[in-house]
Amino acid sequence: MDNKETSPAKAAYSIAEFCGLVSLGRSRVFEEIREKRLRIVKVGRRTLIPATEVSAWLERLAGEPVRA
Repeated sequence: MDNKETSPAKAAYSIAEFCGLVSLGRSRVFEEIREKRLRIVKVGRRTLIPATEVSAWLERLAGEPVRA
């Protein structure tokens, strides 16, 4: 049996981590937040995006018509 420790999955992502994860810029991510298409949580001054919200946001996008 392998003795390597496995790190738990992330519960939430910072804005920078989320940008890298979905290949979007900060401006677009903040636009998604402002338009209430992407849900966030605040911890003090930090803005976090719950990991469960990442897939929910992507699924909501898949249901929207494509804008030119």
